[in-house]
Amino acid sequence: MTKKKAEFSPNEFVVYPAHGVGKIVSIEKQEVAGFELELFVISFEKDKMTLRVPTNKALEIGMRGLSSPDVVAHAMKTLKGKAKVKKAMWSRRAQEYEQKINSGDLIAIAEVVRDLHRADDQREQSYSERQLYEAALERLTREIAAVAGNDEIAAAKEIDSVLVGRAA
Repeated sequence: MTKKKAEFSPNEFVVYPAHGVGKIVSIEKQEVAGFELELFVISFEKDKMTLRVPTNKALEIGMRGLSSPDVVAHAMKTLKGKAKVKKAMWSRRAQEYEQKINSGDLIAIAEVVRDLHRADDQREQSYSERQLYEAALERLTREIAAVAGNDEIAAAKEIDSVLVGRAA
């Protein structure tokens, strides 16, 4: 059985589950342990990081193209929803939030942003809540910006207006 090879090309934006939006800068061949390997070279400019992903493993690890505008619309609708906060212990919830953020699933990431967002008049966030919220918000912002072809500032304003609007 041959593995399906991911069809991504240089200059294309992709989403890598554990790191968010990156741009394929090239596809290169490298010899590793006597085998020739074809790799996607992905640049994450914001994080000043470059990742090399074997082309035949990309789909298996969950690398995907940017979300469609429909998925973005669904994510924005998710943000408007009421926060669903389970009564579980924080460590358990934090683990779930972390998994959602690293799933690379835009809707799951939007759920984390929705659930951890605090209006100014609400109780303070703990440091770890704030970290998770900011990580999720950054992933969401980057992908929405990339899909819309906008800058992140415009995407951030759009997300913020949805979050602020839902509190009213």
